[in-house]
Amino acid sequence: MSANKIANTQSRALRTISIVLLTVLAFTGVAFILGAKSFKLGLDLQGGTSVTLQPRIEAGQAGKVTTESIDQAVAIIRQRVNSLGVAESEVSAQGTGVNRQITISVPGETGRRIVDLVGQTAELRFRPVLAEGAANATTVSADAANTTLPAGVTPELNAQFAALDCTKPENRQGGGGDNEAAAIISCDRGGIAKYILAPAEVLGRQVTKASSLIDPQGTSGWYVTLDFNGEGSSKFGAMTTRVTTLPPPQNQAAIVLDGLVYSAPRINEPINNGTAQITGNFSQIEAQDLSNVLKYGALPLAFDRGEVQQISPSLGAEQLRGGLIAGALGLLLVIIYSILYYRGLGIVSVGSLLLATVIAILAFLLLGEWIGFTLTLAGIAGAIVAIGITADSFIVYFERIRDEVREGKSLKSAVETGWTRARRTVIVADAVSMIASLTLYFFAVGGVRGFAFTLGLTTIIDLIVVFFFTKPLVTVLAKFPFFSEGHALSGFSGKSLGIVQKQAAATGGISNG
Repeated sequence: MSANKIANTQSRALRTISIVLLTVLAFTGVAFILGAKSFKLGLDLQGGTSVTLQPRIEAGQAGKVTTESIDQAVAIIRQRVNSLGVAESEVSAQGTGVNRQITISVPGETGRRIVDLVGQTAELRFRPVLAEGAANATTVSADAANTTLPAGVTPELNAQFAALDCTKPENRQGGGGDNEAAAIISCDRGGIAKYILAPAEVLGRQVTKASSLIDPQGTSGWYVTLDFNGEGSSKFGAMTTRVTTLPPPQNQAAIVLDGLVYSAPRINEPINNGTAQITGNFSQIEAQDLSNVLKYGALPLAFDRGEVQQISPSLGAEQLRGGLIAGALGLLLVIIYSILYYRGLGIVSVGSLLLATVIAILAFLLLGEWIGFTLTLAGIAGAIVAIGITADSFIVYFERIRDEVREGKSLKSAVETGWTRARRTVIVADAVSMIASLTLYFFAVGGVRGFAFTLGLTTIIDLIVVFFFTKPLVTVLAKFPFFSEGHALSGFSGKSLGIVQKQAAATGGISNG
């Protein structure tokens, strides 16, 4: 290898190391700004919130509560929890027949909000408005029988509408179960209006996509957009075309979720593009939660919520401390072995392992803030296993370099040719680890998924460290006489390599040391 090429390689290696260290420093700053100072722990280490959902059996609908419908509800609730960025939650069905229940357990202090959200039925309806009134209850006048009611409004329905008091919170609980084919009375979710609504013309199952967005002009705040399938687009277009010709309030279409009106906008022109918007002075979290619930469809059953309980950690701080001690001890043993066996070259192992540890800690902290990643004891086990994977990558590369030196190459040349041959082995080994991690993550449940996620994450970190820190660092160290001339403590002396090499130091080779 020419002197110019070696110089360029070493210069490039220094730049790579600098970029890696600056990137780590930048992410450390991000973690500090976000206030990510501690790990988010899972149920086994921290505890959380648990609630039991009991299927609501309406009159004549006992046959709807089946094993299949409960399993479908479990799958939808699990999707909702995962979409909200809550890791290591537990959603399971217990019991048999009509006594079957769903138990939801969510780690952390925010569990109550998550439990309330994912347990709602999320039956979405688009209903034309027949009548609108103030939220408070009123009395029906004596001559109501002679009053002409809007089409579709019966005297009985009108009496119920008058008696409904939407200022009372108990009348704004929703809960679903409304008959899509019948007219209903409903409250605005904010308790400022009440409505008589016609039978539903567009249903939630005809929604193919839901997204939360913010009005760039700032007039509407956060809102939710919906995309319909072909059937939904056709029906929504027909409904909006018809109501535009009607007088107020019949020219409004109510968006009803679980029996509550989220908004009832006036329709000024037909909407035939297959999209709709739900507005309602949402906060960012409310809009995101609503879109996440809607995108996975309604639950097949309505549920009554049991008592919400705080659950204590099953393992706790002592087990967490033990896991961290085990990880630190494993890291220390690998460092000691590297220094004793590779001597000066062990500096690279120590630096790389410490950098990998720092990156892993930052990843756990930031992912906890960004996607709700929680660390469990199984996850800690995955991180400990990854220490061995990282050390194995170093050993493969170091031994390849030593083999090249034994064949008579200079250290600077051996570093490059050894890397060319070693990196394939490193990639294949890490690929096997990633395949195992992905298989466990997608086909396992519970704590095993936490183990798989952490193992996969730390395997990716291993590749980053080996390619962008370990190899460049060895390249830089190879130019120092301590290593290139085979000092007794460098790890490249004739004694360390098991050879007596007589190549002169002036030629760039390794001396006897």
